[in-house]
Amino acid sequence: MADPTVVIIICVVVLLFFSGIRIVRPTERGLTERLGKYHRFGNPGFHWIIPIIEKMYRVNITEQMVNAEPQEIITNDNLNASVDAQVYFKVKQDEESVKSSLYNVNNYKWQIVNLARTTLRNIIGTLTLKSANSERGKINAELHKTLLSETMNWGIEIVRAELKEIDPPKDVQETMNKVVKAENEKIAAIDYASARETVADGEKRAKIKEAEGYKQSKILHAEGEAEAIRLVNEAADKYFTGNAQLLRKLEALETSLASNAKIVVPTGSELVNVIGDMAGAGIFPMTKKNPNPDNEKEKKN
Repeated sequence: MADPTVVIIICVVVLLFFSGIRIVRPTERGLTERLGKYHRFGNPGFHWIIPIIEKMYRVNITEQMVNAEPQEIITNDNLNASVDAQVYFKVKQDEESVKSSLYNVNNYKWQIVNLARTTLRNIIGTLTLKSANSERGKINAELHKTLLSETMNWGIEIVRAELKEIDPPKDVQETMNKVVKAENEKIAAIDYASARETVADGEKRAKIKEAEGYKQSKILHAEGEAEAIRLVNEAADKYFTGNAQLLRKLEALETSLASNAKIVVPTGSELVNVIGDMAGAGIFPMTKKNPNPDNEKEKKN
């Protein structure tokens, strides 16, 4: 039978062995301290420490995010804005950086949150509410730059910093919404006016074209009438120069013919010659009849 003392010693040794086992995951790095002093660095894998005498701290080296928590910030135009931001960071995986994250700063997550809040107050305090909303990229860049320089000795890397929200007071937000709505309505009205102006301009050009066409037709019509008058004048110069009295007789003749009246033109009249020349028609003179045939018979007897 085994000695109870030996059994107890073996159990204590086994218990101490298993209690000293430490497993470091690939997403972690380990720091082992012996009696309160840094002793060695632990890469991913199996590690054993001396219980009670040694202690291992595992540090996460993956990218992490902390929320800066909403805070009220007074902008440059004396408006209160609720500002929230998120900071993404990770501990560098080399030994010195892991040591710095534990020994150079106390609770780096909490420190990052407070540093981000202070930096946001300094940046947004110099901006108006409108510019703060429109210049988020600039604010993110300045916040990232400040955090990166301030945490240089902490063994961590600030990956990026982003504004989550900038919310003005409720009454200010309602006023801003009204302003935006008014601006959109103004733009819509300007676009509508421009469209109407384009339509009116098209109608104007169409009317101008129509007026130009009408003008051209009137010109052509007037030119035609002028040509007709010219031809009439030439005819008058040719046939009636110095014969104004005959012209009047011809006009009287035209009026009579229009009424289907019978006109007797004496033989040898100049009017017969004029009518014949103008109309090209043969006009035969009529012989004068004796109005009293009985007298003529008496003379013969």
